[in-house]
Amino acid sequence: MEPVWRRYLHDYNEGLGVVYERLVLNDYLLSLKAKYGVETVLEAPLYGMAGVSGINSVALARAGCAVTLLDEDAERLEGVKRIWHELNLDGQVNILRQTDFGSLPFDDGRFDLAWCWAALWYVRDAERLLAEMARVSRWLVFVAMPNRIQVGYLLRKFVLEPGFFKGVDESWADIRRVTSVLTRLGLKAADEGVMDVPPWPDTVMPAGQVLQRLGVRSKRIAGRFEGSGWQWSTMDYYLGRRPELKAMIERYMFLERLPLPRRLKTLWAHHCYVLARKPYAAESPSAGG
Repeated sequence: MEPVWRRYLHDYNEGLGVVYERLVLNDYLLSLKAKYGVETVLEAPLYGMAGVSGINSVALARAGCAVTLLDEDAERLEGVKRIWHELNLDGQVNILRQTDFGSLPFDDGRFDLAWCWAALWYVRDAERLLAEMARVSRWLVFVAMPNRIQVGYLLRKFVLEPGFFKGVDESWADIRRVTSVLTRLGLKAADEGVMDVPPWPDTVMPAGQVLQRLGVRSKRIAGRFEGSGWQWSTMDYYLGRRPELKAMIERYMFLERLPLPRRLKTLWAHHCYVLARKPYAAESPSAGG
């Protein structure tokens, strides 16, 4: 079976859920740049989010950060390089192949921020990767993972795509484990919470495919999530083809912005995260926290 990611190297129609997820993430990453004066960024590995691979750090690059991306798949990397060229961001990014995430090829404290999104459970030795992220970060480590108690996650695991979970280490979907490892490494949690809280469950699959798997055969219902009228592409937004997309997505952010208790939001949030900070790091001149 062809890997799902291969399709999105050329087909940028990711779906509403992925576009929402990415734009919410953009806001958070840019808030880190503003608060901590982030200038150098490592995303390792780059593959975790569905949809177009390798564009999670685009907002930081456009804000002036020097971005380094690591991935193990040579074909995917070539596609990512082409995509960043299409975005005219070649000068802001260093894209490297790395097959051993337990030994990163960088000096201590090389980056202000080391981070990854929904990627740990693909890595052979995720705990060693976290240690390496802590080592090469001068300042911050940010990790997000799928929320395993969210209804869409459970639907995916037990109904829609149970085979997927045989190929990942699901124990890393427990963000408490990630926080525990980073704490043992000497970092302190600067922020913990949930993110990506739209008014739909997170099944990862496109809506039309979900309905098909659930046995919904109505063409009228399925047709609402297919065709030219159902096109959702972060790349269209980045390339200026749909500048209105951010405003459209913000209409769905009411749950994200509601000041609900974290425990309540966790029942529906698609991702949990931790931002860890080196307590001994020198204050950046441009940092605000």
